[in-house]
Amino acid sequence: MDMKHALYIILAAFFSLATSASAQQEDKWQKWGPTAGQNAGGFIARAGYVIGGTTPLPLPAEVRKINGFSPRGGISIGIDGYRMLSKRWGLSLGAHFFWEGFHTDADVKNYYVWLEQEGEITKGYFTGRNITTTEMWGVTIPLMATLRMSPRWNVSVGPYLSYYFKQTFEGEVLDNSKGLGYLREDTPTGSKILMTSENPTSYPDDFADNMLPVNVGMEFCFDWKAMRHLNVFGKLDWGLTDIWSADFEAISFRMYPIYATIGIGYRY
Repeated sequence: MDMKHALYIILAAFFSLATSASAQQEDKWQKWGPTAGQNAGGFIARAGYVIGGTTPLPLPAEVRKINGFSPRGGISIGIDGYRMLSKRWGLSLGAHFFWEGFHTDADVKNYYVWLEQEGEITKGYFTGRNITTTEMWGVTIPLMATLRMSPRWNVSVGPYLSYYFKQTFEGEVLDNSKGLGYLREDTPTGSKILMTSENPTSYPDDFADNMLPVNVGMEFCFDWKAMRHLNVFGKLDWGLTDIWSADFEAISFRMYPIYATIGIGYRY
């Protein structure tokens, strides 16, 4: 066999291997694509555990120390309808029902707040320990652009709108580990009212009435296809609008809901 024929054989073998690898790669895209063809559409039913909190951004100077934090609620179920516009790009629209919230314990200084004592509202600047708990039930509707980074990995991003069916916001103040627990009434140098762990003072009962029923934000999501129909996913909902109505003055800073969900999805 001369050199010319050997070169032909080498090139033919290389071309055959390249074609085979390309076909195998296409098989992977097809295998892990939407159920009815890699460029088609379908639905993903999702269930997950929610963690996160509703927080001021950035953290105000009045908050001096976080003593403890824990999530409340933590359930999300929903469905996304999706349509692939090409092998890699697509769109999805979903409805995710959730129960989420948080409990936090912090030391604060000169924290402006309204409190309720014997049925009367007291306004002023509190120094000591502040404990808050909130829970929210509602539905989030995200509109997402999806990129298939590989046959088994998807990332999605887009805006969402959340509507709350029910909201609670409760809190109380008392003295901290250093024995500090007092409110300066009306101004930072006003009359001092002592507040201790023996007799903690609560937020007014109507705080939740001032929470807006709608929030707008951005959602970021990843999906990993563990099986033909089963996804493992993680998503982050980052609220961009304040939870309080514009005329609410009982807390002096804006607060935003930021919650992450980890769970599983079934594709069909």
